[in-house]
Amino acid sequence: MNGTIKTKTDRGFGFISRDGEVKDLFFHSKDLSGVTFDEIQVGDNVTFEVVDGPKGPSAKNVKRV
Repeated sequence: MNGTIKTKTDRGFGFISRDGEVKDLFFHSKDLSGVTFDEIQVGDNVTFEVVDGPKGPSAKNVKRV
């Protein structure tokens, strides 16, 4: 899927706004691929996979486009 980094926290996680979806998707810094949490910025376009976690859907394998 495609989306945009909407928010980042100082605690190592953030949210992605997804193309065509109303609800934002959680991501954790450990789920980034090819980029560090410090390098990724709000507004960056990303690709990712959606997986079901214990607290609902989240993004895995997040890559900056």
